[in-house]
Amino acid sequence: MPSYLAILLKKTAALLVNHGTDITCIVFFCSLMFIAPAKAERLKDLATIQGVRNNQLLGYGLVVGLDGTGDQTPFTIQSTISMMKQMGVNLPAGTNVQTKNVASVIITSSLPAFAQPGQTLDVTVSSVGSAKSLRGGTLLMTPLKGADGQIYAMAQGNLVVGGVGASANGSETQINHLSVGRISDGATVERAIANTISQTDSINLELKETDFSTATLVADAINQRFGQNTAMAQNGRVIKIEPTANLSRVTFLAALETINITRATTSAKIILNARTGSVVMNKAVTLDSCAVSHGNLSVVIETSPVISQPNALSGGQTISTGVSSIDISKEPGKVLKINSGANLADVVKALNAIGATPQDLLAILQAMKAAGSLHADLEVI
Repeated sequence: MPSYLAILLKKTAALLVNHGTDITCIVFFCSLMFIAPAKAERLKDLATIQGVRNNQLLGYGLVVGLDGTGDQTPFTIQSTISMMKQMGVNLPAGTNVQTKNVASVIITSSLPAFAQPGQTLDVTVSSVGSAKSLRGGTLLMTPLKGADGQIYAMAQGNLVVGGVGASANGSETQINHLSVGRISDGATVERAIANTISQTDSINLELKETDFSTATLVADAINQRFGQNTAMAQNGRVIKIEPTANLSRVTFLAALETINITRATTSAKIILNARTGSVVMNKAVTLDSCAVSHGNLSVVIETSPVISQPNALSGGQTISTGVSSIDISKEPGKVLKINSGANLADVVKALNAIGATPQDLLAILQAMKAAGSLHADLEVI
């Protein structure tokens, strides 16, 4: 089996190199799905604990020390003057402030659950003006606020920009984005968010995907591990849990996350990407008896230039026109019969047998759905 999987992975790499546009890509992934047996997943991969979440932080600040790649926007000039006043520097009225080495930026970060004052966070710094590059800049001390308007962290530090750019004699070149940078451990948490999970009588688990069957399986597995009436599914997403009294809350949650759950069979679904021609189907897709006809129609238009040159004594002008020829050809269509109850592998192999490309597959599947032969939900992205 390991050697067989290695061969399949090599095929995957080759298909990805070819941009994955061939129908055989779908056949390969379908075969891989049928090879891999269903296995249990950890509960922590299927669900989250209600109240244990990240919180978004946002701030506005200035990046200084740029090599003439800043911006001269009004809000950058105003912010610079305001900062100088806070530093005790009063500029005379009408002073022409140059901010070529300064850029206005938006700082974003995420405050994890249970973060305590003194911990550090990574921050992303993005230009909001016309700055050409943030490379080599330093972010000045900036408060980061939450959705409630309270300050939860302070950010400052030197930016690391992944892109690079160069210009000479009017020519410019650039790799990646120069207007976005990152500061590792660039913010320090100043305020903790209260979390009452250790004081509540019950805990709610939230499945990442709504599914009544999976919610029931999760509740049954928890009751089998910790005793009856420990967990009860409230709906297709939320499972209410009454922690046991003989374990601490942290110990109970740690043991809860390690429970293995075999996910319920998912509903039949097909995802179509009309822009790229990508088609992804799960193994629950089935068909009723139907016939599919497939043929290729090609239209070729060729235009040849024709030049009309009048006699030299007529005083006319030379005129260039074009004569077009149109050739329409159609390959003989193929009619394929698909038996009732066919599964995903049968569908893909059959469509591949008549030479369907991913773009053809989009139209074929939609036609099957309209005819009532395809038992799956179609989602076009």
